[in-house]
This record gives sequence, C-alpha cells and structure tokens, in this order.
Amino acid sequence: MSKIELKHIDKYYGKNHVLKDVNLTIADGDFMTLLGPSGCGKTTTLRVVSGLEKPQGGTIHMDDKEVVNAAEAYFAPPSERGLNLVFQSYALWPHMTVRENIAFGLNIQKLPKAEVENRVQDSLRRMQIDQYIDRYPSELSGGQQQRVAIARAIASEPHLLLLDEPLSNLDAKLRVDMRSELKRLHTETGTTMIYVTHDQVEALTMSTKIAIFREGVIVQVAPPLDLYNNPANLYVADFIGNPRINFVGGTAERTSDGFCVHSALGDMQFPKSDLTPEAPGDERFDVVLGIRPEQVTIQAARRAPSDIEARIYTSMPAGSETLVTVKCGDASMVVKALGITHFNPDQEVYLSIDTKKINVFDKKTESLIKYSV
Repeated sequence: MSKIELKHIDKYYGKNHVLKDVNLTIADGDFMTLLGPSGCGKTTTLRVVSGLEKPQGGTIHMDDKEVVNAAEAYFAPPSERGLNLVFQSYALWPHMTVRENIAFGLNIQKLPKAEVENRVQDSLRRMQIDQYIDRYPSELSGGQQQRVAIARAIASEPHLLLLDEPLSNLDAKLRVDMRSELKRLHTETGTTMIYVTHDQVEALTMSTKIAIFREGVIVQVAPPLDLYNNPANLYVADFIGNPRINFVGGTAERTSDGFCVHSALGDMQFPKSDLTPEAPGDERFDVVLGIRPEQVTIQAARRAPSDIEARIYTSMPAGSETLVTVKCGDASMVVKALGITHFNPDQEVYLSIDTKKINVFDKKTESLIKYSV
C-alpha cells in the first residue's frame, strides 16, 4: 500500500516561494506524472515526498502514517518512507560493475544470492542492457548509465518509485521503448509511481493521472484523456498537445438554450448542457475557442453548408500526416491531415469542425466554460 497525501505544502528557497499550497492525493497503484515547464516546482515536489527537501509548511501522509509535519518540525528520514528514487543524474557507484551496483541494495536486505542474481538479470533484461552486466559505469554511455539506474531502482521491488526525468538522456527510439517498459512494469507490479517530466508525450502515454504545475501551483489533476479533451484553462490547453491547440477569439451571446459564439469561423451554437459551472452569466462576453488540429477536416470542395471557407498558408508533409496551416479571415489554424496530402499556397479549401469537440474558454478568467463531449 502506497497512498500519499500532500496537504498545504509550502516550500521556500530563501525568499523564493517555490511550492504554493500544494495539495495532491496519489492513490495506491497510481502512475502519477508531475508535468510542467522548467522551474514550475515539479522536481521540488518529488524531493519533498522523498525526504530530500523539508517544506516550511504542510503535512504528508504515506499509508495514513504521517511522515512530514512542518508545523511540528517533524520530517521522517527517506529510509523510513519505503521508496526508491531514480535521479536525472545517474548516481551510480563508479568502482562497482553494473551487476554490483544493482545487487548492492539487495545484498543489504540480505536476500538469498540466487534471488539477488535473478532480480539483477530481470531488471537488466527489462532495460535492454543485460549485455553490459560486467562493465563499469565509465564504460557506458549516458543513456546506458541511466538505464542501469532505473534497473537498480526496480530490482528492489519498492512500494513507491520516484523518477525524476529518467529518460531525458536517451535517444528518441530508446525513449519510446523505455516508456513501454515502464508502463508494462507498472501494470505488472502495481507499484505506485511518481514521475517528473516536462515531456507531455511521456505524460500522456504512461500515466494514470497527470498533475499540471504552473509556477509552484497545481492547476489541474486528471487522467490523461480528460486533461487532453477538457483542459481546465487556457494554460493547460496550450501546454498539452502536439501540434499545439488552435485558439480563435470570439464573442459569446446568450440564447434560450445555451450561447452562440461569433468568430472568424462563423457562428457556432453551443447547448446549455455542455456548459461548465464556470460559465459567466453575462448576456455577452468574450471567449476563446480551443480546437485541436486533428478535430478539423480539410477538403478541396464544400460538402455541407456549415463548412468554413479558408485559404492554405503552408502545407508540411510529415510522413504519416500532413500539417496544414490555414487562414480563416484574421484567424490562423493548424490542421492535421492523415496521410500524405498536398495543398498549394493560397489554395481555397473548406473546413469541417464538429462543434461538440470544441472547447470554449472565458477570455477574462481563462477558465473552461464548455466541455468537449
């Protein structure tokens, strides 16, 4: 069991307020990713959970046991928290071979030699580096050393595994392989994992839940698809997704059964049933439409009266897809077209958008006011 609860965590470095009233619950068996740009507080949160940093405010409970109480200056040492930590810097013993590095913690636990060897071999096989078992860290590349560090962490079968950008030193292909291995490992073992990254693809593909950080504050916690389809505000919408979400400004006007948005894409009607509690009660207000590139269909001829006339700005083939930038009046949007297609600059085209899939944000508060359904 490895349920973790952070309540009202505040962390300062001098006068710099790094974590601001952070509240987060990580359920037993979660793969929780802390996601955000550099300097947003995600690594500091991981270090506070591990015991490597002491917050100035708040409490932390693990399995209903208090491990941090800043008001009473109580901080359980890392050794009493039942966790393993994989650093961004590998932290391997340079005078030990790969086998010895991984076996070190297992030998301290006084496990039988046969079990130690089995765990060493299994963890290295998972990380695809079993052929390097008798090498020293200095004889390995940075990516290989990082995989040894991950293998060492998983070999001890911890209840809680903390990973601080562990794949950042790997090449693109290997990074994809390691994502698959970590996700499989989580599925098979049920280990609670807290994973720090600025890579949204890693977060979306591996996590059961994602916590989005912004300047020391958690702005949204949700499963990956919920986060992608219904970001809580413009910041989350802009941060999640590749290519980036399209934003189109407009004006909303209340109707009897919802509201109508007037924009460069024409008039769009949204029903009351799709509105969030944050929707303003004003008769007229400014909004921002959020439209994912894959939610737009592009064609050379008009097929329906609701199709939107546009002109091609650029067309960029990318193998399995083509990224097309179009202009609709004064609005610019990126459209993701599957397959290899070709459009000429300034070519007239027509766009089809399912209004049910569009997010609408209040321009003033930046909050989501219309769900994608």
